[in-house]
Amino acid sequence: MKIKVGVFFGGKSTEHEVSVISGIQAAHSLDKDKYEVVPVYITKQGVFYTGPELLDITEYKNREALLKKAVSVTMIRDQEQNKVFLYKYPFGLFKKPLDYLDVILPVMHGNIGENGALQGYFEVLDIPYAECGVLPSAIGMDKIITKYVLRSAGVPVIDWYSFYSHDWLVEEERLIEEMEAQIGYPLIVKPATGGSSIGITIVHNQQELREGIELARSMAEKIIVEKLVQNIKEINCSVLGDSENAEASVCEEPLSSTEILSFDDKYTSNSTKGMSGAKRKIPADISAEMARTIQEISCIVFNLLGCKGVIRIDFIIDQDTKQVYLNELNTIPGSLSFYLWEQKGLTYAELLDQLLTLAIKNHKKASALTYSYENNLFASGIRGFKK
Repeated sequence: MKIKVGVFFGGKSTEHEVSVISGIQAAHSLDKDKYEVVPVYITKQGVFYTGPELLDITEYKNREALLKKAVSVTMIRDQEQNKVFLYKYPFGLFKKPLDYLDVILPVMHGNIGENGALQGYFEVLDIPYAECGVLPSAIGMDKIITKYVLRSAGVPVIDWYSFYSHDWLVEEERLIEEMEAQIGYPLIVKPATGGSSIGITIVHNQQELREGIELARSMAEKIIVEKLVQNIKEINCSVLGDSENAEASVCEEPLSSTEILSFDDKYTSNSTKGMSGAKRKIPADISAEMARTIQEISCIVFNLLGCKGVIRIDFIIDQDTKQVYLNELNTIPGSLSFYLWEQKGLTYAELLDQLLTLAIKNHKKASALTYSYENNLFASGIRGFKK
């Protein structure tokens, strides 16, 4: 019997469309002799849908018509059968499930979906899922927390300044003064919980700084401002595995048409391929020693955060000083970084098979742990409460 794989994509995120592209691409790449795909599309409003038409990218040109063809669903776990069932929503008593899931392949990008929230939902449902987990996802999605954690572990990161959107409203002038004094122009302003280069602005003066922060504030509650590395080379490296075994991919050098890699560089050069269609050099145009350094740091960070599955880590090299900085973590990388693993002889189908195999293995390991402690607390009576 084939393994039923729920491929999840979409979601409440500025990277919604990117997730749809990556999710459909992954669904079509699964080994059909071993796996049966059950697409689960999450709308921008957070509603779950399933149906075969969701795997046709051309259907998304008219999303309203598409959702009329698909079926709105909710998920319920059946403890006896050890499966998660999909039911039509709203549902009444004695309704039969539409389908069931053995394992989940999340291909979600952006804050709600990649930040640990959906991963926590899968944990509550007690179903295997091919992704890093709650804590690594939450850390990786927050650029500020990422920097604090990695710097404390000795991993090189670029100097930064961070604040909440509310702080800007009440102490704008003080924040500007501190940013200029502590870091200085040019700067780069980012939403702390964003991705795909959306909402990012390079600034050279106060007016540009104010405008960049207003843009970032419209997308996130927390803002991060970094020193801009001007003579920059961007390098990406993927890691595959778990706590028992982690392997780094070859390094890639994404090619940018502007000062930094933009959303257009990543996705619009070929809108049907997602990140895999972006322009890049593989392997990256760096020395073998530099590549080994980046690969070693990537594996250290993967294990430090307790990652599982596949991640992509983005690095920056200051070509003036030759210093390597870790820029950000992508716990669900665009197109799952299959193009980096192809360079090591692993096809996309084989990569997905490894991810799902790891998910099932690690779920079994977690299920063997003790999560409850038997005691007679209630039987012995609880004192201290007044009637």
